[in-house]
Amino acid sequence: MSNLRSNIVSWLGRKYFSRIQKNGFDLSKMSFLPDATLAPLRRDGLDPITDLSRTRAKEPISKIWLPFGINAWLVTGYDETKAVLGKAKGFSSDFTNLAERNIGVAPQQNPGGLGFSDPPTHTRLRRLLTPEFTMRRLSRLTPRIHSIVEERLDEMAAAEGPVDLVESFALPIPALVICELLGVPYEDRDDFQRHSTARFDLFGGANASLGAMSDSLSYLHGIVRKQRETPGDGLLGMLVKEHGDEVDDQELAGLADGVLTGGLETTASMLALGTLVLLQAPEHFAAIRDHDNSVDPFVEELLRYLTVVQVAFPRFAREDMEIAGTRISAGDLVLCSLSGANRDEKLGPDMERVDPHRQAPSHLAFGYGIHRCIGAELAKMELRAAYPALIRRFPEMRLAVPAEKLSFRKLSIVYGVDELPVLLR
Repeated sequence: MSNLRSNIVSWLGRKYFSRIQKNGFDLSKMSFLPDATLAPLRRDGLDPITDLSRTRAKEPISKIWLPFGINAWLVTGYDETKAVLGKAKGFSSDFTNLAERNIGVAPQQNPGGLGFSDPPTHTRLRRLLTPEFTMRRLSRLTPRIHSIVEERLDEMAAAEGPVDLVESFALPIPALVICELLGVPYEDRDDFQRHSTARFDLFGGANASLGAMSDSLSYLHGIVRKQRETPGDGLLGMLVKEHGDEVDDQELAGLADGVLTGGLETTASMLALGTLVLLQAPEHFAAIRDHDNSVDPFVEELLRYLTVVQVAFPRFAREDMEIAGTRISAGDLVLCSLSGANRDEKLGPDMERVDPHRQAPSHLAFGYGIHRCIGAELAKMELRAAYPALIRRFPEMRLAVPAEKLSFRKLSIVYGVDELPVLLR
């Protein structure tokens, strides 16, 4: 039945897209794509759907269908994903690749930042940011991170009845930390959270996602203008004071947007989903509660297991090449499933469960190569501070609803749970 449904959807899709091709592809219809194409964005609870593992076992680099004759590949194997992400000269991530293909994306919708840029622009911009994301520089945020966590716990402790951990804990912590880092007003966190969630959620169509990007960038342009006039002590103020002549307002807003959304929604999802894992695994809950040395390996394993950023930025082949025996032609689109790669059985036995004691190669939760997430260490600092503080403050914490009643995102580049109601005592 599933194969029949997939074939029907695929046929209808081809008929629909051939009819509208002359006018460009309406990205709001992205959720209409065949199941095989959307597989890397779908999950069954915390786990990637079984079709993804079947595809990986059969073809770690497989052909997927996209409209307009775009030749596209889905990479699900660990080694193959590293090969693609590590081949910076062979693949382009530049936004113009999307804008030039008549798929309803305009050049002015370019969000900027590091993710959608290639060297030498990417190299120049990353060089500006890197000093602020070294462990030595980030360490100055450690006291503030712990303070933010304790403030959220105090507020939760004063609540009566069930508490939504997403709203009360998982979202505010990274929002406060990122606003502290950037030097932007925390009172605008609600708008940031809304735009950040919307831009990664493709269930309503990719035009809605691009609209959220535009709204976020419009606000950040205003912040950048104020920082130009009176540079503050945050990241934006530092960039203006030290590199103001090297970077224009568009680039500054793009960098801020990338830091904000990359460090907000992803960390929030990890905090919520990681807590769910702890609530369903008493042995891990007890280990984190009682032993400080259990926290670091648990966080690393949780990053691999959850891989909340499900796919890497799209890559376009610059030249003909062969990867793991698969011939990829210049112009082909390549999507890497990070969640699929991190569950690859080549990494070791039983990768479908959480095991903080496993000796496995480095995970790809933050990507790989020149586009590896620049804020990876900051995210891990927040996770290491938040998990133990939460369960030590509330050792009797438990789900307030059956786990099967939880609502997860349907089609989202960053996976997450909508609400996580818990009882604290």
